[in-house]
Amino acid sequence: MSRLKDKHAIITGAAQGQGAAIARAFVGEGARVIIADVADGEALAKELGDAAAYCRHDVSDPASWDQLIADAEGLLGAPANVLVNNAGVLRFGEVDTMPLDDLDLLISVNMRGCFLGMRAVAPAMKRQRQGSIINCSSVEGLAGMASLTAYTGTKFAIRGMTKAAAVELGAYGVRVNSVHPGMIDTGMTREVGGEAAMQWGATRVPLERVGTPDDVAPLYVYLAGDESGYTTGGEFAVDGGVTATHSFYPGNSGQGGAA
Repeated sequence: MSRLKDKHAIITGAAQGQGAAIARAFVGEGARVIIADVADGEALAKELGDAAAYCRHDVSDPASWDQLIADAEGLLGAPANVLVNNAGVLRFGEVDTMPLDDLDLLISVNMRGCFLGMRAVAPAMKRQRQGSIINCSSVEGLAGMASLTAYTGTKFAIRGMTKAAAVELGAYGVRVNSVHPGMIDTGMTREVGGEAAMQWGATRVPLERVGTPDDVAPLYVYLAGDESGYTTGGEFAVDGGVTATHSFYPGNSGQGGAA
């Protein structure tokens, strides 16, 4: 497959979960990828072969971005023309009791990390007059959820920054879009609720199942490639239908049976 031939991608938070699925899908479609993560991504890079390399990277640190951009160009053989801002953290907390340290972490990784990533790749993409930036927001970037005020704020920020950057960079042929996953079965989501959370989540989704990283990755392939060449400033929900309904949705109707 060669939908992403000649694409050189940086994917943050790519050592596991959704990011790893995106990296596998990109390489499967002919891209070369940098697996950028604070976690160890060497095993995944080895699995993907010569088309992938791992760089340890802290998305909240401007100096780490400077080093990543320099390293990526050497490893990829060309400047990155795709950036996937996938790295993120999740913390629950009521608005009146959430520790400020958790708020600062969410802002630092989710919001600041996304901004720094766009800032880091924009100069080379502008010089090339082409590129695709894909920012991972959330369904919480489209609507609010109790106990997620801080997290929701960062995901709304990503959605807004995406649209503003799309306007700024459009004249240079650089596209910027946001992806809004629903409940996806990853280590990050299981960490806060385990299997019980997965089972509950399935009852709240019109498709009656929780998503997987492999459900999300094909959308990133589309947005990274030339097929989406007239698509920028968009927001794409991949959520099993969650954002198609509202708070009166009764959950599993019992007709289909949740997976």
